[in-house]
Amino acid sequence: MALVSNKLTENVPGDFFVDSSCIDCDACRQIAPASFRDTGSQSVVYRQPDTADDVRRALMALIACPTASIGITRKYDLKSAIECFPERIDDNVYFCGFTSESSFGAWSYLIVRTADQGGNVLVDSPRYNSHLVRKMATLGGVTRMFLTHKDDIADHAKFAGKFGCARVMHALDGALALGMEEVIQGEGEVHLDPDLIAIPTPGHTRGHMVLLYKDKFLFTGDHLSWSPERQELRASRSTCWYSWPQQIRSMQRLLNYSFEWVLPGHGRIHNAPKDEMHSLLDDCVQGMNES
Repeated sequence: MALVSNKLTENVPGDFFVDSSCIDCDACRQIAPASFRDTGSQSVVYRQPDTADDVRRALMALIACPTASIGITRKYDLKSAIECFPERIDDNVYFCGFTSESSFGAWSYLIVRTADQGGNVLVDSPRYNSHLVRKMATLGGVTRMFLTHKDDIADHAKFAGKFGCARVMHALDGALALGMEEVIQGEGEVHLDPDLIAIPTPGHTRGHMVLLYKDKFLFTGDHLSWSPERQELRASRSTCWYSWPQQIRSMQRLLNYSFEWVLPGHGRIHNAPKDEMHSLLDDCVQGMNES
């Protein structure tokens, strides 16, 4: 729970505030950009929400915050904001909310599909929350959980226990030791079903993978994200824990695929036509080679 006594001085006066426990994960700034911004090392409220929609978005940010660093000084109805998660992004793809501190606030996603299509897929693990679990159950539960890499597995075991889903992870990120049901080996792509391709992308970690859904949605974990400041796709060398040269090679491999959405665990989401996305990715690879 956020404490008024620890409120950051950069917050503007009003009902909403961020306290010093903020880990600068960026979730609140993505969910409610009209109210939250970055001070360089933490988020603060730079404008108090003054419309019903702004209040709803700010409350969603409060709920999603992995460290409960967002506080309110008067009572609000949180139920309507809780019901917003999972939040639809496009088609049948949803953002789960309820980010986890153990994953440094990484985003997770739910692909909602019928049983004939292979059932729902949870991409990386959010924080286990009873409201979220009930909502997922109404949407058909979880048949498969795809874990991009070892950093963002959060409460995977609790979700697997609840829904009995098969977890997919690469061997080089410790899948066997973690008891994963589907273990990916090597660097070749794996067709999990006609619509889902697991693509090993070592670099950030040894066993990092991305997931391509319907040649449209690319779930990128910590491999690739959008920079709104630079208006470009980017990979972070400072958070490459295993091998930057490997990550460059992995990025080059993605030029063989087509997609319209980049959906990262950390960093910003981006949507563009396939030819434009390919051009942006090519620019990213060239920039990585020059760095």
